[in-house]
Amino acid sequence: MHYICSQRFKLECLAPALVLAATFMVASHAQAQSDPDLIDPVLRQEILAPDVAVFQMKQYMVGLVAKPPVATSAQSWTAEANRLRQHLLSDVVYHGWPKDWVDAPPHFEDLDAIESGPGYRMRKLRYEIVPGFYSAAILYEPEHRAGKAPAILNVNGHVGPPGKAVEYKQKRCINFAKHGIVALNVEWFDFGELAQPENSHWFGAHLDLVGSNALGLFYLEMRRGLDYLASRPDVDPNRLGVTGLSGGGCQTILLSALDERVKVSVPVAGFSPTAVKVEVLRHGDLGDLEQNSTDLLDGVDYTHLTAMRAPRPTLLIFDAEDDCCFRAPLVKPLLYDGIKPFFKMYGKEDDFEWHENRDPGTHNYQLDNRLAAYRFFSKEFDLPAITSEIPSGQELKTPEELTVGLPKDNLTILGLARKLAGAIRREPIPPDPAARSAWASAQRAKLKEVIRYKPTGIARVWSIANTKDKGIETLSYLFEMGNGLSANAVWLKGIASPEPAPVTLILNDKGKQAAGAEVSDRVNRGEQAVALDLLFNAWKPQPNVSETEPYLYAQILDGLGDRPLGLETAQLIEIAHWMKDRAGVPKMRLEATGISSQVIATVAAALEPDLFSHVVVHSGMRSLGFLLDAPVTFAEAPDLFCLDLYKDFDLDRLANMAVPATVTVERYVAVKPK
Repeated sequence: MHYICSQRFKLECLAPALVLAATFMVASHAQAQSDPDLIDPVLRQEILAPDVAVFQMKQYMVGLVAKPPVATSAQSWTAEANRLRQHLLSDVVYHGWPKDWVDAPPHFEDLDAIESGPGYRMRKLRYEIVPGFYSAAILYEPEHRAGKAPAILNVNGHVGPPGKAVEYKQKRCINFAKHGIVALNVEWFDFGELAQPENSHWFGAHLDLVGSNALGLFYLEMRRGLDYLASRPDVDPNRLGVTGLSGGGCQTILLSALDERVKVSVPVAGFSPTAVKVEVLRHGDLGDLEQNSTDLLDGVDYTHLTAMRAPRPTLLIFDAEDDCCFRAPLVKPLLYDGIKPFFKMYGKEDDFEWHENRDPGTHNYQLDNRLAAYRFFSKEFDLPAITSEIPSGQELKTPEELTVGLPKDNLTILGLARKLAGAIRREPIPPDPAARSAWASAQRAKLKEVIRYKPTGIARVWSIANTKDKGIETLSYLFEMGNGLSANAVWLKGIASPEPAPVTLILNDKGKQAAGAEVSDRVNRGEQAVALDLLFNAWKPQPNVSETEPYLYAQILDGLGDRPLGLETAQLIEIAHWMKDRAGVPKMRLEATGISSQVIATVAAALEPDLFSHVVVHSGMRSLGFLLDAPVTFAEAPDLFCLDLYKDFDLDRLANMAVPATVTVERYVAVKPK
């Protein structure tokens, strides 16, 4: 075992800051101890402007976005849509989910009736999403009907504490029922009865980490509702619909694109083409983890999902001056104008409609949008036209009145991730050296796939600045990588140091500006030190401007099929090779402070075991399980939540793959008391 702990004292839990940039001029005394007080101020100087780093990332991401589909013929598109549907369900949505969970029939419990208004009945339902994890729903049934009724699944957005009791959703469901439509109002994670901190949608990243794509849980939660409606003997399976606002609009297009049982779809202000959301650069447009789920956008975009609705009736509703996201004029060219030809191919152009809300024009599912939905559903369900809303304000229920009641030991998203982690079983590391060498080689191939490792090369090294004073020489560099992204570094050595002096590459979660002590220590030993900022370390979020937060872009990278960890590892390895050749040394030492830097360094050593002599970690983790136990949030370390990483690897395995290099952890972080 080459995973060593030389000191085991506890520190406060260290949350990585992935957002710093620095430049690189240093002055010290060759014969005296170098002074961190002199080093630190110059390490804080900027070389890569944060706005430039963000612009480079936007350019990179836009280059990965799938081109919009092109309408050729109904036959060819039907075949392509079926292929995409199968791919997205098998390879993305259900990645890592047990087949018996996915294929399980709906399990709904009818718990109680609720006093209702005239013309409809209400019932409380509880249902199982996956074993041990339950959600709640309210069923609205027409009081009088002849034959089988149409049914609509009503999904939630990010509505806050009211959850399924939110006013506009109750009014919509009541009106559907009064017009002869069965309406199912389902709860959503983190809201209403599922409003627990561990149900934050960002904990979906922890499901990715343990090998189950987070999108699978979100998809199953809403699909169960459709399963239930389709299974009811009083529901017409050929007249099933879905609608929802915001996050519910995103759920609507996902479910109705991937499940052909959905005959009528009305998503409201819930999604946009990926290129548009990156260009607009507003927090809401960048979306949430479930809207940019890992690999969902790899070769596919929301333009494809919309086109996959053809020829089934679809009404797109967007708001003219949306104060959250996805403004109508910005998304219409690609989502409606560009997709209308697909419906025309089937002779169904009248079944694809657009509604731009201008009253109030902000993020809403208020009366104007509800009227548009009523009209469309009644037309497509062959019902009498619904042209007005039946007043129902006096019939609205409080959240308490709509409380269904969930088990006290109900799982959460994070709890489910921990449960799945507990079931992970990895093959043992072979004890025989020869067998271990073959094992390590096979593991490297798997690791490259997990982190989507792609060598990028260095397109250009920009020499930015230098100093040569008081016995110390420094050179400052901007590394322009072959993929258009950047890293930067400062190289320091004593003028009188022997050639070639040993080299240490230094990483710090807080950026180069926090690495003064480590730099000083190596230079004082007569060695060369390279303080390095990778990818997100060059970012510096602006106060009160959340759009510059690295995690928002990291989720989109994951969605596009890339992995931040793979990009950072590739940068480190490329720069290490460049420094090795430039310094004339056979191997280098690698020093990392913080949990993100620890993983990047250990993964790099595992992939290139002959590049580094020794990896030394400060403030590191004993296991990737720490990310679940602490828990570390996605915003704190977005590069670590790599699909399948903890399922297939842990830090001890990576350290064994790094042999002959050794990996030593000098200090561990500890979970803060709760």
